[in-house]
Amino acid sequence: MILVTGATGLNGGLVIRRLAEKGIPVRALVREPDTRNATKADTLRSLPGVTVVAGDLADPASLAQALDGVDKAVLISSSDAAMADAQSAFVDAAKVASVEHIVKLSGIMPELHSEFRFARMHGQIEKHLEESGIAFTHLRAGEFMQAYFRQIPNIVARGAILLPMEDARIASIDANDVAIVTVDILTSPGHEGKIYPLTGPEALTMTEVAERLTTATGVPIRYMNVAPEDAKAAQRAAGFPDYLVDGLGELFAERSHGKESTVSTVIPDIFGWQPTSFLEFATRNAATFRG
Repeated sequence: MILVTGATGLNGGLVIRRLAEKGIPVRALVREPDTRNATKADTLRSLPGVTVVAGDLADPASLAQALDGVDKAVLISSSDAAMADAQSAFVDAAKVASVEHIVKLSGIMPELHSEFRFARMHGQIEKHLEESGIAFTHLRAGEFMQAYFRQIPNIVARGAILLPMEDARIASIDANDVAIVTVDILTSPGHEGKIYPLTGPEALTMTEVAERLTTATGVPIRYMNVAPEDAKAAQRAAGFPDYLVDGLGELFAERSHGKESTVSTVIPDIFGWQPTSFLEFATRNAATFRG
């Protein structure tokens, strides 16, 4: 049996849907009761072969029933202040439950001494998982292309994407591609103990991202560089919590140093197919980017 955590989030939901499409039974771990999560949980329940189970990563006692009979798990959770403790607690609970293999969705730069807080956390969790004795696979995913959906208000109102990136390049990946890789790992042998950096096929500047959005949507879109403090002010105005705002500031500072500019060839070399380009992603979501 496979258990997927973070089931109501973007990445967990995509993994579950792909497993359901393949007719593979899966348990979807959600926190309930919560009105928003309950609605998403009902959607998951409607998928063939999906069983929704309640549990909280940070509360090992709540996981015993969810983990009963599970041999493989996908570890995903929100990027927040509790991420390291919550995911490490899940690893501990999985060990007690004799889970054999955990596929962890990590970050592209999980460095224990990184200036970026979530990179440090991912590094800590990876280390904890490796030391647990459970077989692991780390999926070190780059920036998700879906992150550009946050720019839609700026695209609609100003015909621009506004980010503090200057001329830095970033190798983004479609979250759908990460889900495909995850399911491939869950359903084929030989991935235990592996660390896979995952990116799309190209590293783009924000000017190039804007050009591809223009091509896909037929709407002129330009890139406007903004100062880091102005980006933080906009994020706070949009309702982002201070902890996340500060974390994003650290992230963009790391990106400006080229920390996410390396293109990985893991997907074509190991899995045998070509990841989605940004133009393909933008074209598929053109109506969304037009607002």
